[in-house]
Amino acid sequence: MRVSFAVLVCAAAAVASGQQQERLESPQVHSDGSVTFRFRAPNAKEVTVNVVGSKPLAMQKNDEGVWSATTPALDPDYYGYTFIMDGVGLRDPSNADVIPNLMYPSSEVHVPGPPTLTWELNPVPHGELHHHFYHSKVVGDDRDFYVYTPPGYDPAGRTLYPVLYLLHGFSDMANGWSAVGRANVILDNLIAQNKVKPMLVVMPLGYGLTIHSIFSPGAEAPFGHNNRHEQNLTGFRDALLTEVIPQVESTYKVRTDRESRAIAGLSMGGAESLFVGLNAPDRFAYIGAFSAGGLNEPFKDEFPALDEKANSLIRVLWIACGTEDRLMEPNKNFREWLTSIKVKHTDIDTPGAHTWLVWRRNLSNFTPLLFQTH
Repeated sequence: MRVSFAVLVCAAAAVASGQQQERLESPQVHSDGSVTFRFRAPNAKEVTVNVVGSKPLAMQKNDEGVWSATTPALDPDYYGYTFIMDGVGLRDPSNADVIPNLMYPSSEVHVPGPPTLTWELNPVPHGELHHHFYHSKVVGDDRDFYVYTPPGYDPAGRTLYPVLYLLHGFSDMANGWSAVGRANVILDNLIAQNKVKPMLVVMPLGYGLTIHSIFSPGAEAPFGHNNRHEQNLTGFRDALLTEVIPQVESTYKVRTDRESRAIAGLSMGGAESLFVGLNAPDRFAYIGAFSAGGLNEPFKDEFPALDEKANSLIRVLWIACGTEDRLMEPNKNFREWLTSIKVKHTDIDTPGAHTWLVWRRNLSNFTPLLFQTH
């Protein structure tokens, strides 16, 4: 039987129309800040949605096999979320916005807020993100790093800029701070408001071991009192100091004195910032740790030369942690140890747990403290 071209076109249009009608709207953000999630799974027995910063929310199934749930009003921010279907974690198939992660990629929903929030995209001058690739002889792999240059940066100009080295957490990739933390948006807004000195932000891959050796099945995490913990710290330090920083300083218009360098990071990156910065105060004048994870006691073993003499070198030592973070206790212990050896520091307790909701706020509050003497 022969079928005319017109019939085929009509059939294709009907199929496309049916697909559009079946497509779920998920997530749906409401004017009050609440969010409705929908997930089609007619054969599932139980589905919940886990939104970062909230308790798991049970979803209800309708006659068409679509599960749905609506959250209470959420504060304006970017939230990761995952569906749990009969014990299996899944991303939202109706949502293209994904939070990248080596272990737990998730979907993302934006609850928009006023332009005063530093992570909201505003009509201000924007900087640029540059993506670099190189082979690390220190670690023995191919890796990358990102560089944010501020609005007005001119590679042929005479202006030299200070640099913040900004480190991600465990299971994140080099794009963690830009893709999830919105560091470039935060810097754009704060520079436009004259709250932050124009600076470069360098976001390197934060592992001193190869990603394969850390995240392959059966691999041992580089934490605790083991050789891998030390290898991860020292390997990252050496890659940063001997490979990344020289590339940045030979490629970009930056100042190279210690007063023009800062280092900060979240979770694993917070511990790395402390390890690198406090053991090299001749290289970094500003040090920040956000929910530092991976600090081992006794602290003297990781910071053997640290004493009150560092106070004459370190302009800012900023130790932040979420009030509901499981890492609050080790961070408090570290703060108390610093006090016991008379090293000056600023303690910051931010409402929240071990999430980007805390770390975006930490970055927004830390960067205005940098490079104010220049």
